[in-house]
Amino acid sequence: MPATREQLQSSAAALCNDFATQAPLDTLLSHFSTTHQVSAKEHGLQLLAPFLGRTFTGRTGLEEYFGLLQKYLVYENMSFGEWVVDAEARKVNVRGKARFEWIEGVGKGQWWDEEFVYVLDFDDEAKITNYQVWADSGAAYLARTGKLRDLCKGPEKKE
Repeated sequence: MPATREQLQSSAAALCNDFATQAPLDTLLSHFSTTHQVSAKEHGLQLLAPFLGRTFTGRTGLEEYFGLLQKYLVYENMSFGEWVVDAEARKVNVRGKARFEWIEGVGKGQWWDEEFVYVLDFDDEAKITNYQVWADSGAAYLARTGKLRDLCKGPEKKE
């Protein structure tokens, strides 16, 4: 029996909550299907950041994707809202926002506030099969290259 609208929204909200609270990798992976092929893709040009523009497939791919996020970014004040749930298509779209900071290389310490969108596909058991993100790849690139602060003339991050 296919998952209901309520089950899909609950499953999506559980992943988003765990991501927002920076839950461990195993907790994030527990939201993904074990009976279907799974994937993650953050849309954008691959050359802009190591986690952009390619599809990470299978559990190993998910581990690589989330590992790259942890290697290059930290975030705070993440929240989600504006849920769109299509039970027939088994999809949930949700808008999120957070403050991100690049933590590696020349861009270390560059931060930006961002809004992004998740599109999540689910199996019949309300487990995620496909995780897609549309975010501000330009800000990530400028932060990575150490140019974001100069371009925006933004203040230093207050500790």
